[in-house]
Amino acid sequence: MIDGFFILVLACRYISMVMFKASHPTSYYSHKSSSFMAWFRSYGRADDSIDAAALQARRATTRRMAVIAVSALILIAVVVAATVSAASRTSDDRGPDDTGNTFSSSIKAACGATLYQEQCVRSLGPLANGSTLDPVKIFQLAVQITIDELSKVSSALDSVALNESLDSYTTAALTECKDLMGFAIDHLNDTLSVTNFTAKDTVDDLKTWLSAAITDQYTCIEDMEGALPAVKTVVVESLANSTKFASNALAIFNEFTNFFRRFKLRRLMSFSNDDRDAFPAWLSSKDRKLLWSTDVRKDADIVVAKDSSGRYKTIKAALAAVPKKSRKRTVIYVKKGVYKENVKVDKTLWNVMMVGDGKTATIITGSRNVVDGTPTFQTATLAVFGKGFIARDMGIRNTAGAVKHQAVAMMSKSDQSVFYLCSFDAFQDTLYSHSLRQFFQECDITGTVDFIFGNAAVVYQRCNILPRAPMAGQPDTITAQGRVDPNQNTGISIHSCSIKPNGNVAGVRIYLGRPWKPYAVTVYMKSAMAGIIDPKGWLPWSGNSAPDTIFYSEYRNTGPGSSTKNRVKWKGVKTMTAAQANEFTVAPFVGGNLWLPKTGVPFTPGL
Repeated sequence: MIDGFFILVLACRYISMVMFKASHPTSYYSHKSSSFMAWFRSYGRADDSIDAAALQARRATTRRMAVIAVSALILIAVVVAATVSAASRTSDDRGPDDTGNTFSSSIKAACGATLYQEQCVRSLGPLANGSTLDPVKIFQLAVQITIDELSKVSSALDSVALNESLDSYTTAALTECKDLMGFAIDHLNDTLSVTNFTAKDTVDDLKTWLSAAITDQYTCIEDMEGALPAVKTVVVESLANSTKFASNALAIFNEFTNFFRRFKLRRLMSFSNDDRDAFPAWLSSKDRKLLWSTDVRKDADIVVAKDSSGRYKTIKAALAAVPKKSRKRTVIYVKKGVYKENVKVDKTLWNVMMVGDGKTATIITGSRNVVDGTPTFQTATLAVFGKGFIARDMGIRNTAGAVKHQAVAMMSKSDQSVFYLCSFDAFQDTLYSHSLRQFFQECDITGTVDFIFGNAAVVYQRCNILPRAPMAGQPDTITAQGRVDPNQNTGISIHSCSIKPNGNVAGVRIYLGRPWKPYAVTVYMKSAMAGIIDPKGWLPWSGNSAPDTIFYSEYRNTGPGSSTKNRVKWKGVKTMTAAQANEFTVAPFVGGNLWLPKTGVPFTPGL
């Protein structure tokens, strides 16, 4: 019965869309935004003014009535098919016509929510059968199709990599793409393992994993920019279907969850201004204690020290001793010193916590960069993939310098990762919050061009954001957000931070950010801005404007750089209410369900 009801709801949505398109032929907007906030969805252009003659009006009315009549027939057919589908679950006596008709209506209704409707219907159609009429099963089928396509992409990458005439950059980029396809497939397989689709935490997980699978594919495409043209063409073409399939799966899932929300079939999160928003709720009480405990170093599982007072002299060696996929927290104490190594926390290393002696005392440093032939994704001095990573009291640097362009200090692709009392120091692309859910508190972030970037759902709270002098003639852009799909639950939230210069920046044009991708989402809330911010606020990625589909906003900031009077007048620059701004705070935006209780660490109550 529930399945039939879902089909009816989806069919009604599809029919209403068709009716709207028929009655508003010049204003239909194909890029529908089914994002996590209803007020974020209105990017369609305004209806055109129609002043037609009476004959044209009568013809338009006739066309609309025809559409309504046909739509009514389709609706009746869907209701009948839904009833047959529900009844058939108690007996397998289904005729071939019933299967075909039910599939056609239900698949088209589900695909009506997607950006790539033609690919959606074409990919789901051949595999559909009576059992896929359940909307959840339609979604799962869309995910499985994406996994199958990504497996083909991986095979194509393997074939290209066998070419012995590849240069070092292209070889490195192919290796990276292969890894990213693996990550994407992992995230999609995680979604297929879920059985409860109504719990709030589960919904957040699924949206996050699907968003990350999309981001992984576009990261591969991005880093192919410096590869050999022939190889770039092969890789980009091989991803043409899988990127669309992943987008469709996320859109279908969002439509289902939006239905749940509208009809209150699951409870949304509630928040209290009396609660303390220090760390997201996915940190266990034990983890929260570790973050501010004075005994965490004494009780560490592994000790790293340059002076041989620990078991290991390098962080790499210490990580090799961490158990794989451990659900128990492993604490690595890295004593003061400068560690010249590129550190990678592999995806199999779960729940690792690194603690130093302070952000200016324990330093990890490297100098990999794009100019010398390393793809951006691989330049990071510290690269984190294993879920549940925590860092505290550490400094991470990339010393390549401004002339080497993209040179990442820290890259996180660790879901539910936390960085507390850390510093990140580089020039272009300092801090790469690649994907999934991340939280930074009381950290220092220094850089020049796009120095906070990526496509994670990330909150920076009570951090010092420190633009520095770039190369001659370059502007500084603090953020570059990479949301590529309107249904992703990603964005950059800068909350209660301080934006001030690091050194002399006289004459440097400094902007809050620029939209790296067409659906970029960036907000600054209750942050103190020094007078270094250009009055325009935001810089286009190219040209003189930005896509209408971005979402940029500033809410109750202070300081001489916070005035919005002369900000750019882009359609995507919005004004938020307090309720809307609250959606970008720690609990709703990075997946927690409650503000944390009293913790003893500095905090900001509510907004």
